[in-house]
Amino acid sequence: MTELEVRRAPPSEALVIGNLMELYRHDLSEFWDNDVDAQGRYGYDLDPYWRHDSHAAFSFLVQGRYAGFALVNNDVCLPDNNRWMAQFFVMRKYRRRGVASTAAKIIFDSLPGLWEVGQLPANIPAQRFWRKLIAEYTQGAFTDTLMSSDAWDGPLQCFDNRVR
Repeated sequence: MTELEVRRAPPSEALVIGNLMELYRHDLSEFWDNDVDAQGRYGYDLDPYWRHDSHAAFSFLVQGRYAGFALVNNDVCLPDNNRWMAQFFVMRKYRRRGVASTAAKIIFDSLPGLWEVGQLPANIPAQRFWRKLIAEYTQGAFTDTLMSSDAWDGPLQCFDNRVR
């Protein structure tokens, strides 16, 4: 795999992550009924990721160039858990090169806890990716449920990476 750097994104990268978020939300528009605003932007409030200790933003760089990002917070669906993979994006150019799986594992390793990762019901490629990755990462020690609640509607994988 190509040289990959996964790092906690400092506030100075908020604009970059905001711009990448627009690409991500455009990609998701295939699966999620979400329209742009009057300025042609999807928009997303990134401020909590630099204001709250329970939130973390990560940037992914391949050979020094931005390739994606992840947002993690504690807005979990189930009361016993404490980590939610809120957003995860790798630019198309860098897909199928190991960037996403390596970045996810680095993020999981950097934040021990009781994790939740959910996917939109129509996003079958994301479901396949996360199920395979989490099964490998946890050596099969995870739950995979179809959740339907106010908190989440769709597939949800849960695992505890403190016991690996």
